[in-house]
Amino acid sequence: MTEAHLSAPAGDKERSAMKAEVFLPDDYRPAEGEPFMNDRQLEYFRRKLIIWKQELLGQSAETLGNLTESGRNVPDLADRASEETDRALELRTRDRQRKLISKIDSALRRIENNEYGYCEMTGEPISLKRLDARPIATMTLEAQEKHERREKVHRDD
Repeated sequence: MTEAHLSAPAGDKERSAMKAEVFLPDDYRPAEGEPFMNDRQLEYFRRKLIIWKQELLGQSAETLGNLTESGRNVPDLADRASEETDRALELRTRDRQRKLISKIDSALRRIENNEYGYCEMTGEPISLKRLDARPIATMTLEAQEKHERREKVHRDD
């Protein structure tokens, strides 16, 4: 049982349990012809996000193992510098993974709250292709591009 199931009120637990019972064939892919964000699509994206999160958590555990292992004292200065560079790269990677896991958790909450798949700027549906490629997307492609242009203008000031 997930943490969301443990802390959710009774009504949310029932709704979560109903979503978990959605039949999803192994070869299912969301299609434009079906109702947007129906139970099957929500379940598809929920599973995709959970699998992605599990992969990242596995990689994080591996990174921690590597960092622990690399803590040895290396007498050669060049080897030590190389090891420190590797360590810094692993730490940056771990930080990116942590931020990504946070975004995945946020997307899973949006699924639970039936807010998933809609642009946070315009309220319009985000294309299924975009969500399939980037399931943590919170904006339509057009809104994202507009947001990035605005961000670039303000960054250049």
